[in-house]
Amino acid sequence: MATSSSSTKEAVLVTGANGFIGSWVVKTLLENGYTDIHCSIHPSTDPSHLFSFLDPFPEAKLSIFRADLLDAAAISKAVEGCAGVFHVASPCTLEDPKDPELDLIQPAVQGTLNMLRAAKEFNVRRVVVTSSISSLIPNPKWDENKVIDETSWTDTDFCKSVQKWYSLSKTLAEIDAWKFAKENGLDMVTIHPSTVLGTMLQPGLNASSAVLLQLLQGSNNPQEHQWLGVIDVRDLAKAQLLLFESPAASGRYLATNGIYQFSEFALKVSQLFPDYPVYRFTELTNRGIVSCKDAAKKLIGLGLVFTPLEETILESAQSLKAKGLLSQ
Repeated sequence: MATSSSSTKEAVLVTGANGFIGSWVVKTLLENGYTDIHCSIHPSTDPSHLFSFLDPFPEAKLSIFRADLLDAAAISKAVEGCAGVFHVASPCTLEDPKDPELDLIQPAVQGTLNMLRAAKEFNVRRVVVTSSISSLIPNPKWDENKVIDETSWTDTDFCKSVQKWYSLSKTLAEIDAWKFAKENGLDMVTIHPSTVLGTMLQPGLNASSAVLLQLLQGSNNPQEHQWLGVIDVRDLAKAQLLLFESPAASGRYLATNGIYQFSEFALKVSQLFPDYPVYRFTELTNRGIVSCKDAAKKLIGLGLVFTPLEETILESAQSLKAKGLLSQ
């Protein structure tokens, strides 16, 4: 599978197009010659910032589709006419959900299936699903001496026991997605980003950027059961395009610029921002995590080059300041 080799690239859909990751996927697609992009967004949200990306690309167009993930008919309209789908949309809240089943699990699982059914109906060539490290960890059965890789699957029973509802939603959604793809001969790959940081193109604060914000404000949350490392949002968007366009791409892809303890990340942040009350962890923050600089071997093998962590942290913090979320 590959996109058209001609200069005119076919239409593609980005779900959750106005979110943190989705916005960068749209921008990256435009920068790489895609001129017909369908953007599905939750009906209650504003996509207006996306149109500023069009200024350097007068020949390009963005078509907005207001589609709840649970509205199969609306999702079908967004998919129709597209050669590829970048399925980014999935609920992720800053606060604990009041009703995990209704708020997270149903939209993640059923929403993904609605999108895949539409992709099958309209003969989409490849679907790139944004999953998460949350469908790789927590996995208490994993060998503690082995580096986490794409063969790891989150333990759903453990998630329920520790109330990691987001991890449960992403894992269940991916399990059902692979089942559907294999039963229906659908070309699908999944990408599993760690904590995504970088410049926020969207108006509001997203959950992964909040991890850095809270750390800079003195939080001592060790990110237990939900941390492997960081990926720059620009790298994640490039990786999505790489997976769509690379004929050899298949299966699951871990997307992280290394694996290391959250305590190491906090130390790096405190060194970069000595005037902020960054908590200094003295104990192990993430049990069962083996450090590895090139953990995303599959993506690296396809040619992805990661942005240095320090650059990602600095740009993310600057973005938080620019939006008035972090004091100068």
